[in-house]
Amino acid sequence: MRSENKYIIAVDGHSSCGKSTFARLIARDLNYIYIDSGAMYRAVALYGLQHNMVHENGIDHERLTGDLDKISINFRLNSDSGIQETWLNNRNVEKEIRGIEVSNVVSKISQIKAVRDKMVLHQRKIGARGGVVMDGRDIGSTVFPDAVLKIFMTADPHVRARRRYDELVKKSIETDLEEIVQNLRMRDFEDETRLESPLRKASDAVILDNSNMTIEQQMDWFRIKWHDIINHDGN
Repeated sequence: MRSENKYIIAVDGHSSCGKSTFARLIARDLNYIYIDSGAMYRAVALYGLQHNMVHENGIDHERLTGDLDKISINFRLNSDSGIQETWLNNRNVEKEIRGIEVSNVVSKISQIKAVRDKMVLHQRKIGARGGVVMDGRDIGSTVFPDAVLKIFMTADPHVRARRRYDELVKKSIETDLEEIVQNLRMRDFEDETRLESPLRKASDAVILDNSNMTIEQQMDWFRIKWHDIINHDGN
């Protein structure tokens, strides 16, 4: 899918594989727009938590879906850090949505059909003109099945947990490594078994196992793949 030679690149895979970092660097390399679809679901989860729609007994689906039109999510570039941040109803929530409380409920939130339908509609609107790199769980399989390049990322679970831990510590978010390990196991199970758009590798996606790769090596891998695609498209 493209507009005026602006393509769509889909990056899917397991939680804490470094999808966001990888997708951001690809977008910067190509001067494309980067969209963190996972941040959108995290923002909805945060809204639910803030409005007491998420509790020990589950999620108040009726109240949450009834409020979807009241939820405005967008991304703004922080000029000081150079990082794209998530805004929920005109408030910067980038740090809040990365905490363990949101992580523990986001998979359940993303299983709600009305939530997914709303987010997918928004994601497709953003990607309509092409020139987009988007990462998530079902971008290549559901949101943009015609994306010119689909990447499915994975890594050893213990490597993923350590990366997530280091990321949160760097952001000064208090956390526990064992809690992250348990959270990742739960997220994998819920993502792979949910009824609505479960985590699946698209049939035409290329697998990137980055367990033992630096980010520089991952980008070298991407540039080779991208070179092949551009050359093929130009013929």
